Amino acid sequence: MKKIYLKKFYIIALCLICICTITLFNYSKTFVFAQSDFSVDAKAGFLMDYNSSEILFEENADSKLQIASMVKLMTIYLTLESLDNNKISLTDKLTSSANAAGMGGSQVFIDPNVQYTVEEMLKSVIISSANDASVALAEHIAGSESNFVKKMNKKATELGMKNTIYVNSSGLPAPMQYSTARDSAILLAKIVPNPIYHKYSTIWMDELIHPSGRKTELVNTNKLVRYYLGCDCGKTGSTDEAGYCLSASAIRDDMRLIAVVLGAKTGKERFNQTVKLFNYGYANFSNEKILSKDKPVATIKIKKSDLSQIDVFAVENFYGIVKKGEKSSWDISTEVKQNITAPIKAGEQVGNVIISKKGVVVKEIPVVINQDIDSITFGQGLKKIIKNF
Repeated sequence: MKKIYLKKFYIIALCLICICTITLFNYSKTFVFAQSDFSVDAKAGFLMDYNSSEILFEENADSKLQIASMVKLMTIYLTLESLDNNKISLTDKLTSSANAAGMGGSQVFIDPNVQYTVEEMLKSVIISSANDASVALAEHIAGSESNFVKKMNKKATELGMKNTIYVNSSGLPAPMQYSTARDSAILLAKIVPNPIYHKYSTIWMDELIHPSGRKTELVNTNKLVRYYLGCDCGKTGSTDEAGYCLSASAIRDDMRLIAVVLGAKTGKERFNQTVKLFNYGYANFSNEKILSKDKPVATIKIKKSDLSQIDVFAVENFYGIVKKGEKSSWDISTEVKQNITAPIKAGEQVGNVIISKKGVVVKEIPVVINQDIDSITFGQGLKKIIKNF
């Protein structure tokens, strides 16, 4: 009897080993193929589709690393947010402090205790990565750089940047300051839609004219805006501690990608590896229009109106990423009100389009009425009754 149980035990054990071996082999094959087929020569790399937030490639994406002047992306973001909220304006005058003027490193050599506009300082940060201009903006918005840093960390938490800590507004070396490739992509994705940002991010060369009449040449530190087709923004960073870093975005045929390279060995290699990421994305993936704002997503009934029903529309298009050679796996469902009662104003939300992939909701887009609908008058109602009688 014991021999029979022992024999069964060996058979079951052998089966389990075979199953585990097959499972591990398949998992390993998929994992190794993704890693060995493509990688970046840097401490970390990340590639994301902007429209869907789908991750196309990641390598050490959550490693906490120093990112040098890429810290200024948060300084830029908070400045743009203050502009959008009308807390400041581009024409506002700020008085540069001796502290800001004495930052050193990458700078536009602002004079202490003189007035510059917010626009002059902002474009100096976006184009030339100026440390002095970054601190000048921080002090103008929050009263001091330390207060501004508190805002930076609070905003990082709000945006879901789970592995980022800021110590200053410029990115100058600080042991406790770090971020990740993933968090850097999240932040740039928030900045990308802002038109004020793009007004300066695409400029290759400009100049800052100081109040004294002295001029400082501004040269874009992101060479890809000049040399890579579709690249229209980004932020560089480099220190001995961080190596050479770049977070950049490019768009082709409505397909916008965000690439991040951290800790490359040289400045040239930083750009080469970012180009490598962009090329990988555009070669292996395509953009598919999943939802059109010009096509109705549903028809709903209307009460107390001359109209009996009306088409409703999504407020925006949605483009989803699809790997070339594979079928699309995007799913769309619509949840709208069954009927509405007039009067109704154009733009009134009546539901949502839910876009998902493999069971995971990626985005919900509001569905609205595209026209004003008046209540039916007594005469119109009477006429409608007689017509249907």
